[in-house]
Amino acid sequence: MASLTPFHLAFPVHDLEAARSFYKDVLGCGQGREAETWIDFDMFGHQIVAHFDKDAAARGQVVNPVDGDSVPVPHFGVVLGMDDWTALAERLKAREDTRWVIEPKIRFKGEPGEQATLFVLDPSGNALEFKAFADMGQLFAT
Repeated sequence: MASLTPFHLAFPVHDLEAARSFYKDVLGCGQGREAETWIDFDMFGHQIVAHFDKDAAARGQVVNPVDGDSVPVPHFGVVLGMDDWTALAERLKAREDTRWVIEPKIRFKGEPGEQATLFVLDPSGNALEFKAFADMGQLFAT
């Protein structure tokens, strides 16, 4: 397997300052370059870019069933090591303003692909999933 390189993802937000606060202060992302209409963040070594879109909050959410949960589509996030996932889950649980979609849980328990997962919304309603595997070899389990 080739070594992984960072991904890049651009996504819409309706309030750049609220996005800055969420991604930097809540998730702990480093901040990179910025301009009047966008901000780069370092999300666990990956480059994500919040782009201003005044209509971002007006879009509705679509969900699909996954292991008994209604999973928002679209969503994005990062697969973390279990220790980093646990630390993030605890940090989010300690905050009163976390907008949970799915609180921290183990999905597919005892099955191939068993994983820790959680879903939150950013201030613009973008859904983020953070997951971890006790056995990273299960990432692409069938």
